[in-house]
Amino acid sequence: MQNESFPDATLVVLGHGTVLNDQSATPVLQHAAELRRRGLFREVREAFWKQEPQVRSVLGSLTTRRVFIVPVFISEGYFASEVIPRDLGFGPPPASLISPERELHYCLPVGSHASMTGVILARAEGVVKQFPFPRAPKPADITLFIAGHGTGRNKNSRVAIERQVELIRAMNKYAGVHAVFMEEDPRIGDCYQLAATKYVVMVPFFISDGLHAVEDIPVLLGEPEAQVKERHAAGQPTWRNPTEKHGKLVWYSPSVGTEPLMADVILERVKESAHSVGVAT
Repeated sequence: MQNESFPDATLVVLGHGTVLNDQSATPVLQHAAELRRRGLFREVREAFWKQEPQVRSVLGSLTTRRVFIVPVFISEGYFASEVIPRDLGFGPPPASLISPERELHYCLPVGSHASMTGVILARAEGVVKQFPFPRAPKPADITLFIAGHGTGRNKNSRVAIERQVELIRAMNKYAGVHAVFMEEDPRIGDCYQLAATKYVVMVPFFISDGLHAVEDIPVLLGEPEAQVKERHAAGQPTWRNPTEKHGKLVWYSPSVGTEPLMADVILERVKESAHSVGVAT
């Protein structure tokens, strides 16, 4: 992807956004800045669904003929695949609106792309390497868990995680690989029973290090809620790596959405969209 550029196009990095949590916008700003630095597009813009700058106003301000919109969402769920594209006039993604004046391309969300495997592995390997106490265990001695939200309202919310579990299991890299969820079975707290190894690595499959990642999951893993909130308020890590719980030594990584490799996943979505409509790059 390094040699492929889109000098006549604008890339819109689209996030959900919220006015309730400052951290929600961080991954979008981070990856847009990196992609802007690479100089592959005429312009790279950030946009959001629930905060400024709103995606509709951003699209209305663009001057390039070609525009690629990449949703930085974790799954092909309700907002990324139904609400937002419908509101913008697209059909089910990936979809394009092409007229003599303009081409708008709405890509699939980043979280369901196959290259997310590398992002998860980078997070899992990185947290153990960063905190090798008492010494870094080998992957063959680790049970890897990918933690998601889960919901009974949209089956796609867990499909992306389960697909990644299958892909990583097939590598035979870790002793075990499992999906666990906040609101569906198996639950995050079940990891201690599911792990056949002493060493456990938990990677949150979330875009931002918001309250689910920094407060809820540490509590579900067994940290006292008051202590987690106190650490968070003080700007400290809410999980100390590694922490011993129930006879296991547990490493907990930052969310996948803030991993630098996510910029490459965004580019892969653009490449797919461009090639699907036969656009030369």
